[in-house]
Amino acid sequence: MKFVNVLERLSNACGVAGREDEVRLLMTDLLTPNVDDVTVDTLGNIIGVKRGRENAPRVMLAAHMDEIGLMVKNITKAGFIQFTKIGGIDDRILIAQKVILHTTTRPLTGIIGSKPPHILKEEERKKVLTADELFIDVGAHSKTEAREMGVRVGDPISFDIRFVQLGNDAVAGKAFDNRVGCAVLAAVLERLDDADCTVYGVGTIQEEVGLRGAATAAFDLAPDIGIALDATVAGGVPGVKAVETTIKMRQGPAITVADRGLITHPKVLRLLVDAAEESEIPYQLETGLAGSTDAARIALTRGGVPSGVVSVPTRYIHSPVSMLSLDDAENAITLVLAALRKVSQTF
Repeated sequence: MKFVNVLERLSNACGVAGREDEVRLLMTDLLTPNVDDVTVDTLGNIIGVKRGRENAPRVMLAAHMDEIGLMVKNITKAGFIQFTKIGGIDDRILIAQKVILHTTTRPLTGIIGSKPPHILKEEERKKVLTADELFIDVGAHSKTEAREMGVRVGDPISFDIRFVQLGNDAVAGKAFDNRVGCAVLAAVLERLDDADCTVYGVGTIQEEVGLRGAATAAFDLAPDIGIALDATVAGGVPGVKAVETTIKMRQGPAITVADRGLITHPKVLRLLVDAAEESEIPYQLETGLAGSTDAARIALTRGGVPSGVVSVPTRYIHSPVSMLSLDDAENAITLVLAALRKVSQTF
């Protein structure tokens, strides 16, 4: 299956943190034909292993399956849904969004509602409404009807955005953070046929709420090297200054030097940079990002795991819809493959 089609399937799936089941099923289908074994651990991480030679380094590639989203918190007497945020979401982008409530019986379409501008007072127009001041309207006229429709406290809620292609190499869709990492992981394991290291391809859970799945998976696997495959903030758009980020779309994958949770191990950084330069793969170096990735948790597992990050520059992440370059994603795949072929020379 073409990479763009894989990304589309993953992007359109629901995988709000803690409810990654739909994405895990897709990852199972994608990984199974290309690895020696696929397992799901106790918490729900999916692990595909491609075995190398005996005593070769063990590499953990981690791509988190979860996405930011919402969760049902309460149903009012009038049938409106109050919600809580799951992961880092800016309240400013919530108003009027179309969402899907994933009940145990069926998906329900809803609209995040607020007062229309026609009846707002002047002071209200200037105020950013917080999530607890908003509500979701599913068309119910009472709490009883909402419950009859299947709504329950704890149901995950995703943004109702469908994948589209834009121009020659750009695509837009939901949850590219981090379905693009999942798609890159699947492609790497499909194309990898000449590395002597053992590779564990891990689709992790609950990254957006504390890097939780990576912690347990890394402890269990005890890898020699960890590489997180993720999306990162792409600048190069109006209002974003170079001092905030120098990473841009269409200039190659980003290799993390340091972020809030990780200072990339020098040997891993050298491995990734050398692999890119020797294979003439465009790349960007990233430092100073306020967020972090699964690599931060993998690095601190057991006695420590040298770790790094390869990310696909993505515009508008942590919003309902984001954008990336398919060329950047393909270069990320090529970079990771080149690095895996060099692991035994470095570690």
